[in-house]
Amino acid sequence: MNHFKKNALSRIIAYFSMEIAVDERIPTYSGGLGVLAGDTLNAAAAVGFSMVGVSLLYRKGYFFQRIDEKGIQREEPVEWIVDDFLVEQTPRVKIQLENREVTIRAWLYEVKHNDHTVPVYFLDTDLAENDPYDRTLSGFLYGGDERYRLCQEAVLGIGGVKMLRALGYEKIDRFHMNEGHSSLLTLELLREQMAAVGHEQASWEDIEAVRSLCVFTTHTPVASGHDKFPLGLVKQVLPFFPVHGELRDIFCCGDFLNMTYLALNLSHYINGVAKRHSEVSRMLFSHYEIDAITNGVHVPSWLSSPIQKLFDKYIPRWKEDIFSIRYAISIPLKEIWEAHLINKRLLLDFVNREKNMGMDIDNFTIGFARRMTAYKRPELIFTPLERLNAIARSVGPIQLIFAGKAHPKDEEGKKIIQRIHAIRPSLVPEIKLVFLENYDLALAKRIVAGVDLWLNNPKPPFEASGTSGMKAAINGVPSLSVLDGWWIEGCIEGTTGWSIGMDVFQLQEAKEGDYSNERDAMALYDKLEKVIMPIFYKNPEAYALIMRSCIAINGSFFNAQRMFMQYVLKAYY
Repeated sequence: MNHFKKNALSRIIAYFSMEIAVDERIPTYSGGLGVLAGDTLNAAAAVGFSMVGVSLLYRKGYFFQRIDEKGIQREEPVEWIVDDFLVEQTPRVKIQLENREVTIRAWLYEVKHNDHTVPVYFLDTDLAENDPYDRTLSGFLYGGDERYRLCQEAVLGIGGVKMLRALGYEKIDRFHMNEGHSSLLTLELLREQMAAVGHEQASWEDIEAVRSLCVFTTHTPVASGHDKFPLGLVKQVLPFFPVHGELRDIFCCGDFLNMTYLALNLSHYINGVAKRHSEVSRMLFSHYEIDAITNGVHVPSWLSSPIQKLFDKYIPRWKEDIFSIRYAISIPLKEIWEAHLINKRLLLDFVNREKNMGMDIDNFTIGFARRMTAYKRPELIFTPLERLNAIARSVGPIQLIFAGKAHPKDEEGKKIIQRIHAIRPSLVPEIKLVFLENYDLALAKRIVAGVDLWLNNPKPPFEASGTSGMKAAINGVPSLSVLDGWWIEGCIEGTTGWSIGMDVFQLQEAKEGDYSNERDAMALYDKLEKVIMPIFYKNPEAYALIMRSCIAINGSFFNAQRMFMQYVLKAYY
């Protein structure tokens, strides 16, 4: 083992995230941020890296989604038995919230690969000795008001560091904040540093000592998407928070605690999650050096069984070296297509059984599954509906599979679901449309492997990275997407998929007013009508060639193993 590898693998990294997806039966995630966290921890376990995950336990989950006959989303608590999946740990730690002492316990989940385990600790305040309000902090992910969220983030950041110490993690080489929700951990590290050197007031040397320990990954390319709390509320909830003195600007942003700025100011390494996202982040936060590490997906977690069998047959050591997936370029096209048809049949059987849709395996099937919110533009493919109907009549039948939750407070997102639901009567018989409820890990695995095309059309530049298209690619499903997030790096036109709208050079010069839903919709329709669907219906061998290229080119690079090793080289070592 060389010197670098030996030293890198012996380092201990604490990975903090407001949500972590480790099992579809454990509802501690809402979407991409949590799934990425789970894939990161899986990658760490796969390469034998010493990492520990920290998140919150949500006894009622994010929410269980039901959609009624009018397309109205209903949110229900998720019912799950915590100790069926997690193991309670002995230590208890306490933090101060307002004038109360809050006790925290931890539950353990182990991410295992080969002989290596990465522990993940879920923090819980639902204890009899706590105030009734504090017991609810282990209730809902992204629920409640500002006070509730700030209390939760204090439990995660401050309580998380305290819990790691109580569990015996005395030496941690890096604290990685996956988005700003956990950035209060820097306060606890600062308190530890000051106690170690006997300082009553924080010095610049203390700040630098904390900064040397911290790594921050930002995911949100929109200023309004970053958590911030009024200082009045902060002083009420966290009376020890340093809002005065010469270091005030390290902790405060004007009259607010901005969790992103706190993480930016107290991290020695900062990155965005795609090259384009880092460029946008540097414009948002112009005084900070923000690197790029493009996201990746944990291939074994997202690979469908039929494609895995092909890997086992033609690339027998692929699990040990994910980059060897590039050799998928030699897998016979006929076998790629047959494997895809198995996945497609599994998906359509599920859809037909659940929704009585009568979807046909021979018909071109498009998938769109992600958070239902305005900037994702879920309705773009229906703009105008007459054009979509005409394409289905002239080129061939179209099947559309939608899924995704709208945040309970996102009224426009909920209306989008209703409008999609209401479109069905206006579709010609050649188009079938279904909206699947309760999008989760299990449903995502069905959809990304079983559709013929993955559609993604957010309004640029608001897609930080996006990983659903990567999951589709590893299963041989090409993307049709705007050039934003990871797709700028992953799109080889006509080889790994297709782009919508502006090219890379136009995007660099584009201003806010240059983006047009109508223009992007026309570009989407043109690609479907003149390029993609004719290949699918008239030249399936050519379509299978594109599918194979998705696997070999994008699957071999946009994976969590590559992503994780970049973190080791740039941030952890």
